Amino acid sequence: MNMETRAVSKMVRISPHKARLVIDQIRNKDVNAALQIVRLSKKKAARFVLKTLESAIANAENNHEMDVDKLVVKAAYVDEGPSLKRVEPRARGRADMIRRRTSHITVVLSDEEGD
Repeated sequence: MNMETRAVSKMVRISPHKARLVIDQIRNKDVNAALQIVRLSKKKAARFVLKTLESAIANAENNHEMDVDKLVVKAAYVDEGPSLKRVEPRARGRADMIRRRTSHITVVLSDEEGD
């Protein structure tokens, strides 16, 4: 029987483009390899991806009673969240809009039987 579990981190204060650099490395990897990759990454986004990945593993273990050693990262993606808008003063009385982007990080785990 092929079971899935997921974890979502919303409103994470990092741009989706930067978070996707880390997420792309763990897609379709087994959980232990994905944890190793994320823990060794120097990117700021790796902290947020690690937290989401560990949450998905905990969901699989506690809620669905799945074997952690057989889990695979079936899907991992980053969606764009709302942007925080700030105004920055510029020369000659003008102003520029600064957009501080946020991300929604989703990790879906599956056991290997159906893959």
